[in-house]
Amino acid sequence: MGSLPTAVSPPSPPALSALRTAVAGVGMIGRVHLDAVRRTGAPVVGVSASTPARAKEAAAALGVERAFDTSEELVTSDDVDVVHICTPNDAHAGLAELALRAGKHVVCEKPLTTSSATADALAALAAESGRVAAVPFVYRYHPMAAEARARVLDGRAGDVRLLHGHYLQDWLSQPEDTNWRVDAVAGGPSRAFADIGSHWCDLVEWVTGHRISELTAASQTLARSGGLPATEDAVQLLFRTDRGATGTVTVSQISPGRKNRLWFEVDGSATSLAFDQENPETLFVGSRGENAAVQRDPAVLSPAAARLSVVPGGHPMGYLDCFAAFVRDVHSAVREGGTGGAFPTFDDAARMVRLTEAVLASAADRSWKEVS
Repeated sequence: MGSLPTAVSPPSPPALSALRTAVAGVGMIGRVHLDAVRRTGAPVVGVSASTPARAKEAAAALGVERAFDTSEELVTSDDVDVVHICTPNDAHAGLAELALRAGKHVVCEKPLTTSSATADALAALAAESGRVAAVPFVYRYHPMAAEARARVLDGRAGDVRLLHGHYLQDWLSQPEDTNWRVDAVAGGPSRAFADIGSHWCDLVEWVTGHRISELTAASQTLARSGGLPATEDAVQLLFRTDRGATGTVTVSQISPGRKNRLWFEVDGSATSLAFDQENPETLFVGSRGENAAVQRDPAVLSPAAARLSVVPGGHPMGYLDCFAAFVRDVHSAVREGGTGGAFPTFDDAARMVRLTEAVLASAADRSWKEVS
């Protein structure tokens, strides 16, 4: 898939009172999407999988009435208003384009595509279509991450000077560990950074309002069993932002004992703010005078964070709650005619594809790269 034609005349969608939703791909993340849709009260009218037989098995197991023979059939069906694309990465672009041209609203897993030119073209197509096009960078929906953003935006943190952190996992730490993401064809040319580094960078840019403008990267790749084309297992990044801050991040899927350790710190001139996704009920706020662990309590949080804090303090919230909040925002935007909403869009996802390409290029020639 290359540059997309700009002319788009999708058919008018059916009435959106029910927001009929279908999910392409029924692996782990597809089932998370399905759960989030159901938590909004919208019907899941169908699923697709890698084969018709697997789609039928999944539909029966998940209590979904219809199994589509192919994902292409699902994303163009007249019986669907909103499609969720949860397939391997190499299928994202083609399915998203088909869905937009068929007049569907689209939620597509990241990376949006495995090429920045295609990602930019898809973002342009989405804008022209007038349809909602969203990507689940759902860590934005942790209330205490939103609280960190509010404290940067209202000036309580002071001028942002340093950004640092890591995103560590261990599920591919052994040479025999494998998954379709390891395959450079199905997963694309980047794995660790495109899969989880993009989450960290999107979240930190959203929290601070800074954008990574130039970077230099080093990567590491294990020799894996099975002879699959190699993609990176770990990346270390040094960067500068467009507003004068500097930063570092380590991204790894080979760190034993680390299951999903997304952690960041924003060091401002007045306070430091640190968030740990595995312990999301508190936000560290540090200063020269005293340190505090601010608890998630909607009664005392900023309005943006309180909106996402849907249960009282002391009742833990987590990843599935973030996903449900993201889908609620997407559905609200659909009902409002495709306008409004604070959810991450195809534009945000295309930026992360460009950032990923800069990381790969820098790691290859050991130089600084600018990021558009």
